[in-house]
Amino acid sequence: MTLEILTSDALGGLRHGFFTRLGGASSGVFAGLNCGTGSSDQSEAVAINRARVADAMQVSTDALITVHQVHSATVALADTVPADDRPQADALVTATPGLAIAVLTADCQPVLLADIEAGVIGAAHAGWRGALDGVLEATVDAMEQLGARRGAISAVIGPTIGQPAYEVGPELRDSFRAAVPDADRFFAAGTGDRLHFDLPGFGLDRLRRAGVGHAEWTRHCTYSDPLRFYSYRRSQHRQEADYGRLISAIRL
Repeated sequence: MTLEILTSDALGGLRHGFFTRLGGASSGVFAGLNCGTGSSDQSEAVAINRARVADAMQVSTDALITVHQVHSATVALADTVPADDRPQADALVTATPGLAIAVLTADCQPVLLADIEAGVIGAAHAGWRGALDGVLEATVDAMEQLGARRGAISAVIGPTIGQPAYEVGPELRDSFRAAVPDADRFFAAGTGDRLHFDLPGFGLDRLRRAGVGHAEWTRHCTYSDPLRFYSYRRSQHRQEADYGRLISAIRL
């Protein structure tokens, strides 16, 4: 089966993609293109999957750069092929041609960003915690330091968990209320005290407030489409032992 790669016209002619789970070598609960080295999947299968992604991005496997994600607002600079140790961060930026920067997700937002004219790109992993703590704004700031102009940046949120599937408790809304003046508009009433959080809506709002010229969501929900996407929350509801990780990448 061939790889399925979702792209956006907003990122112009840059090679990029939000890879679905289709076309990979993994099996079982990981069936497909699991690129998560931190999963309990067979390391050989993950290596094959990442090699297929690198090939699709037209880079060597060591030039497909990821970080050790920790749900932070930390941004790493990718300017050379890295050593074995991956930094703890949740976003990458680069102005170096030939490097593909990538993030892994399984419900959280993968966000690819580019100022095409300046030749600066970014990739961010933004769950609710990272988004609230400012990882998207920090990514835009880091791109600006490399020469990007924030008004010229296009940002695209890829497959992430949609609001109807993202049930949360009132304590999460309280955390947002303490930091965001108009937080209530990102929460819809559910059953009892349950709420439904609009993660991509919040991500779009943060990007626009950061001053990017264009921001959009591909409108794919990871939870609702098990054939194409991995989902941490769905795996928990099914009581599965583990889950795969999707990869999203961009290069100059």
